[in-house]
Amino acid sequence: MKTPNWNDAKNLLCIRLDTIGDVLMTTPALRSLKESVSGRHITLLTSSAGSAIAPLIPELDATIVYDSPWLKATAPRTDSRPEFEMIQYLRQFQFDGAVIFTVYSQNPLPSAFLCYLADIPLRLAHCHENPYQLLTDWVKDPEPEDGIRHEVQRQLDLVAAIECQTENEHLSLRVEESDRESVRSRLNSFQLDRDRPWVVIHPGATAASRRYPPEGFAVAADRLVSLGYSVIFTGSEWEAELVDRIRSLMNESAHSLACCLTLGELAALIAMAPVLISNNTGPVHIAAAVGTPVVDLYALTNPQHTPWQVPHRLLFHDVPCKYCYKSICPEGHHHCLRQVLPDTIVAAACELLDESTRSPLIFQSSIPLLSTRVI
Repeated sequence: MKTPNWNDAKNLLCIRLDTIGDVLMTTPALRSLKESVSGRHITLLTSSAGSAIAPLIPELDATIVYDSPWLKATAPRTDSRPEFEMIQYLRQFQFDGAVIFTVYSQNPLPSAFLCYLADIPLRLAHCHENPYQLLTDWVKDPEPEDGIRHEVQRQLDLVAAIECQTENEHLSLRVEESDRESVRSRLNSFQLDRDRPWVVIHPGATAASRRYPPEGFAVAADRLVSLGYSVIFTGSEWEAELVDRIRSLMNESAHSLACCLTLGELAALIAMAPVLISNNTGPVHIAAAVGTPVVDLYALTNPQHTPWQVPHRLLFHDVPCKYCYKSICPEGHHHCLRQVLPDTIVAAACELLDESTRSPLIFQSSIPLLSTRVI
């Protein structure tokens, strides 16, 4: 029997059991895998949360949704039947290899064992401990002892271990023309002045520790409107109440598309926007993928997820408790965000708007520039 080889592996399973942002930050590595072997087919195994963005990622050929018991957000299992069913399900595809993408605080071995039991012959991952037979290709995880890489670089380095590289290391996201047209229609309903600049503000985030105060968003939005900018708020269904609260705190008028857009339409809106102002959450990585400049209110919970290769301003207040990796501020004061002044947000947005040459209401497919992080 021929020894399995990554150069012959055309049917790959890629595992990223995380959020929309995490999946997007894996797209350069997915492109590396795709481009390195002609005709390679890539299936993404991801969580329900991560699967929402999968239809818009051109490097993917198929998606499998799996909420594993080793993820924090997964509901408690009553038994192990879903795992045995997933093993059998994976076997039928006869994958040649599996690439397991994780952050350094995640253990890849549960996913590796799943692939081992599904008889996937090649299995690659970062791992802190010796995985023995669970991984055929083990990259000793250098993080955090030897420093911490950006999440995108971490995944690019992983696939480079099997000689997969790409010249295009930008995030990848497809914006459908139907979504662009739908968004143009919604913007037209606001009767925006085409000569007046505008910004999108996304004030929500799943983790409470990554949310800038609504009062601060209201002040920043008021000052932007007073300077002549139109403001459009976005948010999911559960964030609509937050957007309503912010607008009620404002003295000026602002528009809301909270709970009005599909994920594809949100991507189209961000692609059309001159600037996005957001907490560090999924829309930031959507903006990076479509080349829209970002003002990122960056809670210091994790240093790995800054906007990748797009003009941006990274706003935070340095604190001794930084890099806590917590969803709820363990100190209770949220100083890393709360001490960022609304005027700082406005100044950052104005700087990016001044640098931008894009027409306010016309989507242009642009190649993201090198990061211009300013703290």
